[in-house]
Amino acid sequence: MKRLFFTLLLLAGAAASPAAERPRQLDKAKVLPLALDDAFEFRKTKALHHDRATEKPTIDPMVIFERQRLNFGAVSDFDRELRYGHYFTFFWRAKRAADLTVRFEYRQQNLGAYVLAKELFYKDVKGSVKSDFSVVGDDYKQEGKITGWRALLIENGKIVALSQSFLWN
Repeated sequence: MKRLFFTLLLLAGAAASPAAERPRQLDKAKVLPLALDDAFEFRKTKALHHDRATEKPTIDPMVIFERQRLNFGAVSDFDRELRYGHYFTFFWRAKRAADLTVRFEYRQQNLGAYVLAKELFYKDVKGSVKSDFSVVGDDYKQEGKITGWRALLIENGKIVALSQSFLWN
């Protein structure tokens, strides 16, 4: 009986999340007009670069946990290599209900100034939301590290909130 209860609780939590889909890669990132709105804001950004070649040894349990969490389930070295790359988590808030698109635009080392983008769509969202993006596997291995990024909240084809790295111009 307890197992059924916990299963239903997990399913209810999964159904309550605003977006269950994965970010879709855009062929070309269109330039959009800026119309900032106080009803939308980015609250926090968590960025993590995971690559065995550049990671420094540490005894910090939180850093060790993050590395182990990313590698959880990877059985072989090939599986672990597919998880190397950049991970971004954006925490944002919408004070009123709206159909929003979160766009993650980024530049990579081997592509120079060329901008790549990924998007997530949220229908009728209100409140605090977490959006996850990653550049891993072959995308990371072939094109290199991310050199600059920005995150946009888009409503009706207009940018209503943004957050960006120091190197974005």
